[in-house]
Formats: sequence, structure tokens, C-alpha cells
Amino acid sequence: MTTTARPGTGREATGTDTRPAGTAPGLREFYENPAVPVASGDARSLRQARMLAAALGPAGGRPAVVLDVGCGDGTAAATAAPLLTGHRVIGVDWSQDALRRARTRLTHVVRGELEAGRLPFRSGVADAVLFSEVIEHLVDPDSALDELRRVLRPGGHLMLSTPNLAAWYNRALLLAGVQPVFSEVSLRGIHGRPGREVVGHLRLYTARALREFVAASGFEVVRVAGAPFHGVPRPLRPLDRLACAAPSLSSILLLHARRT
Repeated sequence: MTTTARPGTGREATGTDTRPAGTAPGLREFYENPAVPVASGDARSLRQARMLAAALGPAGGRPAVVLDVGCGDGTAAATAAPLLTGHRVIGVDWSQDALRRARTRLTHVVRGELEAGRLPFRSGVADAVLFSEVIEHLVDPDSALDELRRVLRPGGHLMLSTPNLAAWYNRALLLAGVQPVFSEVSLRGIHGRPGREVVGHLRLYTARALREFVAASGFEVVRVAGAPFHGVPRPLRPLDRLACAAPSLSSILLLHARRT
């Protein structure tokens, strides 16, 4: 079983800087490496896009501004775009390599870093923020959510996705004394768990922990849903899809929250 890719679209290439203050330069270099995977699977992106489209509704007189913070190669935003006709989707990432690829999929792309303390947008400018599989790569997720809250208007939507520490197979692995999938003890190799790809996960969340953390950061949690993981072995994929009915067991957590 492989792991999710680096932050951004499920990388997913870390969009914003996954290197908040105090992080070693080597972590930034790790995410800039083109060999680090940048795709987490279309199933997660599509489910998240449908949640966002339902939250925003049809574009009216004023198109909604959607920031894909940590856009990576633009896959997540490009998947969402057909469901967001009339709205404006802007990809944001610190990685020049990721932005170069994102420009082939997105009309609007901006370089921005969470590490710098402020994204290059005024307060309250965004109607929605996509934050796809970025938070698990962050040293300081508290400051990151503070900044996302700043750029969102009151009542604006946060669509966050992240791997589930308590996924159904991780529960079995822990009982067997095996390191959970998605967790990593080194940036140089995989040790003690299934998989081969190192993607730089620093933090992992259960559904309960994610809900409580986001609520404590000034958001009202609307819904937590589940999504399957493309790295699950093919014979187990039907079971993985079934687990999505119980988000606390699913491979990927999809959270919809509103800025209070």
C-alpha cells in the first residue's frame, strides 16, 4: 500500500509553505524535488469538488473567489473547475516547480507562502478555500488555519482534506504492531509499515481530532465525510469504498467548515 503524495492536490505538493518558521531547509528542498509524488487520486478530488460546489451553489451576479491553497500541480482545482462554472478559482503554492505545472491546468496561479505569515491576499477576499492534503505536512498548522481564516470572508467555506490516522486498515496494523499507513519516521525511507514512497507527512489526524482542531481555530464544522485512497491494493478497494460511509474509518477525511 503506498502513501498519499505530497501536499497540494493531494500531494499533494505542498502548496503554501510547508516549512513554517523553524523548519530545516532540507524539508523545503524535499518538497521541491520533482520526484516526490504530486497526485492523491481523482476520487478524493471529485468528492471534495462536489462538496464545494454544493456549498457555493450556482454563480450569481458576483462569482465566488476560490483559493486552492497548496494547489500543487493544479489537479484538485482543475477537477473542481467544471463544477464551479462562473466562479473564479485561483491556485496558490510556494513551489515554483508546482506552479509551472499548475499553469497548464489553471488560468489564475499565484505564488504564496504560509511561512511568510500572510498570503498575498487582503483579508476577507475569499468565498472558499481548498486545502487539499496540505495540513499533514505542516510544522505549524495552527498559524496556517489562522491565515486561512483571515483570507476568508465571514461565512466563507473551508474545504480541507487529509489522510485518516484511524483508517480501517491502520487500526488493524496497529493491533499487529505495524506502523500505520500515511505515517513516516524518516524523510529518507519507509520503515516499519507498508509502502515505498516518502511524502513528508509530519502530522496525522483522526476524524475527531480534526473536527476539534478546526473548531478551536474559529470555524464551524459543517460536515466530515470520507473518501477512498488510490494506494489501497486492488482486491481491497471495494472495502475501502464501503468504509467511506463511516468517515471515522475512511482512508481520507474530507472536512467542510465555515468561518465564524
